[in-house]
Amino acid sequence: MSVSLDTAKSTGLGISKRFAAAAATLLLGAGLLPAQEVGGEANLKLPDLSQVSFLGINGHQLLLYGIVICVFGLLFGLTIFTRLKNMPVHRSMREISELIYETCKTYLVTQGKFLLLLEIFIAAVIILYFGVLLKFEAMRVGIIILFSLVGIAGSYGVAWFGIRVNTFANSRTAFASLRGKPYPIYHTPLEAGMSIGMMLISVELLMMLFILLFIPGDYAGPCFIGFAIGESLGAAALRIAGGIFTKIADIGSDLMKIVFKIKEDDARNPGVIADCTGDNAGDSVGPSADGFETYGVTGVALITFILLAVKSPTLQVQLLVWIFVMRIVMLIASAAAYFINGVIAKAKYGNADKMNYEAPLTSLVWITSFVSIALTFVVSKLIIPEIGGDTSQWWKLGTIISCGTLAGAIIPELVKVFTSTESRHVKEVVTSAEEGGASLGILSGFVAGNFSAYYIGLAMVLLMSMGYLISNMGLGEMMLAPAVFAFGLVAFGFLGMGPVTIAVDSYGPVTDNAQSVYELSLIEQVPNIKAELKKDYNIDVNFEYAKEMLEANDGAGNTFKATAKPVLIGTAVVGATTMIFSIIMALTNGLTTNVNHLSLLHAPFVLGLITGGAMIYWFTGASTQAVTTGAYRAVEFIKANIKLEGVTKASVEDSKKVVEICTKYAQKGMLNIFIAVFFATLAFAFLEPFFFIGYLFSIAIFGLYQAIFMANAGGAWDNAKKIVEVEMKQKGTPLHDATVVGDTVGDPFKDTSSVALNPVIKFTTLFGLLAVELAVQLTATQGSTLTHILSAAFFVVSFTFVYRSFYAMRIRGAAA
Repeated sequence: MSVSLDTAKSTGLGISKRFAAAAATLLLGAGLLPAQEVGGEANLKLPDLSQVSFLGINGHQLLLYGIVICVFGLLFGLTIFTRLKNMPVHRSMREISELIYETCKTYLVTQGKFLLLLEIFIAAVIILYFGVLLKFEAMRVGIIILFSLVGIAGSYGVAWFGIRVNTFANSRTAFASLRGKPYPIYHTPLEAGMSIGMMLISVELLMMLFILLFIPGDYAGPCFIGFAIGESLGAAALRIAGGIFTKIADIGSDLMKIVFKIKEDDARNPGVIADCTGDNAGDSVGPSADGFETYGVTGVALITFILLAVKSPTLQVQLLVWIFVMRIVMLIASAAAYFINGVIAKAKYGNADKMNYEAPLTSLVWITSFVSIALTFVVSKLIIPEIGGDTSQWWKLGTIISCGTLAGAIIPELVKVFTSTESRHVKEVVTSAEEGGASLGILSGFVAGNFSAYYIGLAMVLLMSMGYLISNMGLGEMMLAPAVFAFGLVAFGFLGMGPVTIAVDSYGPVTDNAQSVYELSLIEQVPNIKAELKKDYNIDVNFEYAKEMLEANDGAGNTFKATAKPVLIGTAVVGATTMIFSIIMALTNGLTTNVNHLSLLHAPFVLGLITGGAMIYWFTGASTQAVTTGAYRAVEFIKANIKLEGVTKASVEDSKKVVEICTKYAQKGMLNIFIAVFFATLAFAFLEPFFFIGYLFSIAIFGLYQAIFMANAGGAWDNAKKIVEVEMKQKGTPLHDATVVGDTVGDPFKDTSSVALNPVIKFTTLFGLLAVELAVQLTATQGSTLTHILSAAFFVVSFTFVYRSFYAMRIRGAAA
């Protein structure tokens, strides 16, 4: 990994110098400022939670019990982790999964160093805003930076845990296939996913409860913001870099099937280990960090809203305690639904010779939804039977959250319409490719993606509209902008099945890796393997049937991996609305001045709306370009070094070289993207604050539809290939080649560009909170000339990296 790390360091040093120059300019101007009245998120002060009683105890004590529930959630995750580790597995498969883990570990260590480099940028702005402009004492600024590091550490830590769990589960799933029964092949990846989901949500909730309960009230607001920015930075970096890495490896490995007519996951292909590492780097690390960040940022958005829009301290306490109790209830609901569904699935499929792998996953999602909604109403009635003098608000607030919880079940059903192996859209891709080859197959995938954006978009609008209508039933007497609060609660409800959403998402990388582990283990070639399996494990093995089951289960994994993506991007968009409200409150002095600037009659606002779309389309191109160039280099290396005669497997050195290529281009691509996004946020915030508001709304809306389209088009192409391989059994045919081409086109669609839009939107919005207030402070004291000059300087830096994201990443004649 030394090449990629050195590249990152050298590039990073140059960027750091440029950033230092810009920061120095700001410091010179800021140093002349008198102490300013603290505003925005810096002025957020949490009320005393112990001043209001719930069920006979005060709010502070009630939430202390929530910590106990979180500890049980951690024990749940660790118990499954231990079970997976101790499950039986053949040594040949365990060796492969451990090799995959070692390469994943090397990648994560490299990314950890990279994250610390990026944190320098965030820390500089925090110091500038809180320390220089607002004159916070050094200790207070240090605490805010500390919590931004805690946010990064949280995203990074759950990502590492997810990789370790999945690399246990992949070999255990592969080994379970040898028994000839489908149920263990379904149950093992789901166990791994629930372990990650429960651990992720419990850790996130513990961290937020710690801030809420143990950090002094006047520190807690900025700490929440720092924490949210940190976890957004971690998620964005891990999602983008992981997405680039995994698709470089995936494309490089897949194209060898066409070039050399070799089988899926052929052990002689040095790209396969990198592909397995990428499955974890992109499809495990990314979603784990993304889910962690999504859960936290949505909560911070609601906390910020309550503190800004609700004037009564008693109401603030009631709403804050209720929201956190709902989070705890959702943890319980997911665990309960998992056990209920487990009993049903085992009774139905435990001894079956064949099963539909998607069926029990679907029932898990719906059971969790129903249990979560039921507990939402019951607990809301107990906790807030009366709020603001209104005895009906408990069911109204519960209904608004339930709109989001329903979205968490309905959206996956809509996704399956466009990505499942049973889907007519996916079968249309196959039919098109049969006659028209790759070109018509790709066009049919575009159709699936576009239609999915229509239906899923309307579903979100319908559920948000229901929340809006209910918000008009008395919430306006308690707070400003009740509709915005309703949208935040809908986003909150999206996460009502948090552990289960993460579980079904994590199911995919385990099933994908299980196939690879089986092939790479070369278990069929182990001397006397059938006798050994019979003697040591009492298994009468049928290798062909084992491989067939693993392939079919991978199709289910593809489908459910696709279902989580629109849920996460939906929370980004709906939650961003709530966070943008915080900026609007600061800019309009609590909606009392300049409200007319939030309209089409204010030209900067309209121009911001147009600019946001430009950034989304650039980001899509930049992330795909990084994949394209990296995949070119991977293919170039593999074609030059693959050995098909006289060997049974590729050398470890060649496999590590492919991993190194993937890491190098993942970091180069990520660095260009991050710097461009970071300085664009500063540039547009400093240009004109209402321009920036329009920009934030625009990237959320454009990002929503771009992400849904790309994710589901990619999912359709992926499972079209799976139909050809599993149902039609036409591997190695022209039809298979055509669907492989479609799948490689869809790879960066579904696993790089689309999924990374979620953390990018939230990071931009959160960081924008600091950036726009920094700009307003400078404008108020130094005039607009300075801020406009800085805006132009920041835009030049951003544009430089936009330019570099293609021209410095372009495929050249000689290897870069």
